[in-house]
Amino acid sequence: MLSVDFDCPDPAELARFYGNALGLPVVYRSDDFILLGRENAPGLGFIRVADYRPPTWPDSSQGKQAHMELGVDDLDAAHARMLALGAVEPPVQPHPDERRVLLDPAGHPFCISTQD
Repeated sequence: MLSVDFDCPDPAELARFYGNALGLPVVYRSDDFILLGRENAPGLGFIRVADYRPPTWPDSSQGKQAHMELGVDDLDAAHARMLALGAVEPPVQPHPDERRVLLDPAGHPFCISTQD
């Protein structure tokens, strides 16, 4: 699984917009997350964030809310590999048994996950 995930206040609303705009069907749905895409292809995910504040682009006072979600077969091996490639592990890991949050060399967050 590979997806680009966007924080938002209402996943259904944003998924409806992008689904219609890009012709992508829903492949996974929960109350707080919706994934659009096609089988064996990258997707777009939309994650509910309770205190969501929209980006103020081009003003950088409130940055963009998007991150990469990378599917892996072995979470521990992928974690070690990403660290060896230059990723940094932040101090907070909300669900370390399901996914790991890492920071790329420029500080952008991304997740590795074994969830399908």
